[in-house]
Amino acid sequence: MIDLHTHSLLSDGELLPIELARRAKVNGYTILGISDHVDITTIENVAASILKIKNYAELHEGLTIVPGCELTHCPARQIGELTVLARKLGFAYVVVHGETIAEPVEEGTNAAAIEAGVDILAHPGLITEKEVEDAMNRGVLLEISARKGHSLTNGHVARFARSIGAKLILNTDAHSPSDLITDEQGLRVVRGAGLDIEDFGDMQKNARALVRKIITG
Repeated sequence: MIDLHTHSLLSDGELLPIELARRAKVNGYTILGISDHVDITTIENVAASILKIKNYAELHEGLTIVPGCELTHCPARQIGELTVLARKLGFAYVVVHGETIAEPVEEGTNAAAIEAGVDILAHPGLITEKEVEDAMNRGVLLEISARKGHSLTNGHVARFARSIGAKLILNTDAHSPSDLITDEQGLRVVRGAGLDIEDFGDMQKNARALVRKIITG
């Protein structure tokens, strides 16, 4: 399993980053991205902490740990500058907390994230056809979410992405150990979105390609 959207105690997760990594490995993960929630008030502090994990990249043999961040409930007009700041601070990749129907995310967040060229647009809710087209053109991965609430619009996202050709990624948005999933559970989520085993494989390939790009620079 490759999962690039998880949270630790550095934001609202239950586990220390290293314990999260250990539990992910035991669950069969090969690549784990830790992308704690940040905004303008916390982004520098979280960077100072999570980026230390680079010194322990081989701590859990067989598991690649990638430090990212998730811009969360940030004003849409700030997303561009915060994306630039996140990359400058050294985060390996940038996720934006998309317009899920489970939370009152500011309208325009999806479009702003895509325009900023973030790496992953998480749980984009009732994303528009134009936004999906823009995501395809800008290489932004659209998330199929395993998380309760956020997953309600997986079918909508999958349908547009498949018809337009935008790339998808499967993530858990894990906040606790019980949120981590196996490949088998991930495949069920994908099938629940109206997709199939080939799509699941493509999502894992898309995640692997992003990590390869990060590692090789």
